[in-house]
Amino acid sequence: MKKKFGNIHRLFLLTVLLIGSILAGCSDDSTSSSGGTTSDGELTPVTLQLKWVPQAQFAGYFVAQAKGYYEEEGLDVTIVPGGPDIVSEQQVASGAADIGVNWVASLLPHQEQGMPLVQIAQIYQKSGLLLVSKKDSGIMTGADLAGKKVGNWMGGNEFEILALFDKYGLDPNGGLEFTKQGFTMDQFLAGELDAASAMIYNEYPVVLEQGIPESDLNVIDMNDEGVAMLEDNLFANADWLADNKEVAAKFVRASIKGWQSAIEDPEGAVDIIMAESEEGSSTREHQLTMMKEVSKLVVPEGFDPANIGVIDEAMFQQTADIAHQFGVIKKPANIKEAYTNEIMDMVLKK
Repeated sequence: MKKKFGNIHRLFLLTVLLIGSILAGCSDDSTSSSGGTTSDGELTPVTLQLKWVPQAQFAGYFVAQAKGYYEEEGLDVTIVPGGPDIVSEQQVASGAADIGVNWVASLLPHQEQGMPLVQIAQIYQKSGLLLVSKKDSGIMTGADLAGKKVGNWMGGNEFEILALFDKYGLDPNGGLEFTKQGFTMDQFLAGELDAASAMIYNEYPVVLEQGIPESDLNVIDMNDEGVAMLEDNLFANADWLADNKEVAAKFVRASIKGWQSAIEDPEGAVDIIMAESEEGSSTREHQLTMMKEVSKLVVPEGFDPANIGVIDEAMFQQTADIAHQFGVIKKPANIKEAYTNEIMDMVLKK
């Protein structure tokens, strides 16, 4: 009799434990396999680190946030502004942010240093870097830079210019004067530089806003010269990405939707940007010009907007080759480790 009671008792305990484990699994508040909202309905937090302050350069992310595209994917996205003393790669590598924005030429050396970073999407398909000169300088092509004073901000922004010099057999230490340029265009406007570096969406419009007509300027475009390097991309902390691929895909998908919306409605995008910018830091007119020029880099002529974010292997290789040629990285980049197509494949298959 006692033995029979003991068996029943043990069976009862096993049943209770089994039910308890099932209930515990159902009440688990970890991220669901869908990678969006957690099982209790909460949004999954994601932190994006920008390379600079809020401006139209990053319009797609702010539009995605303002229009609820991230929330629709089950994400609660925090966009952290950058600045001159903030390095996106360091923030992402340390875990302070999950995903970052920066130029590929900046990402590559941080990867070489062993930081756990991997590119997951390429937002700008073309380079926005120009060399601008006044027509009376006589600079029509790269060859005409010989003996001229050429400016650049340096600090990692100079490598396309160095590749241009190399293409025309110019020595930056003797065949011309290659000098550090300030973050304004004052040196160029004052005639202290024969040719100045300018982003097509920022410094170049500044020159035009100062009353100098395009007809009085000559421009050397790095894309036309075949020395362009890829710029704004999205990269993630590799350790975080290993457990959050679906979250990353949802973030990229919503961001692409934000970029598509910003490009279709630049006026609306600038409204959102101006609300995020510090008062007096920029004008609406300048941001609208920036938005229109950025759009041409994200979706160049003939490029399908549905493919925003796709990584062009040939352009990535060109960027990595130039970076290696001029010592940005000591060894040739391992392309298979530098970026992954997995996240974009997930985005495009949906």
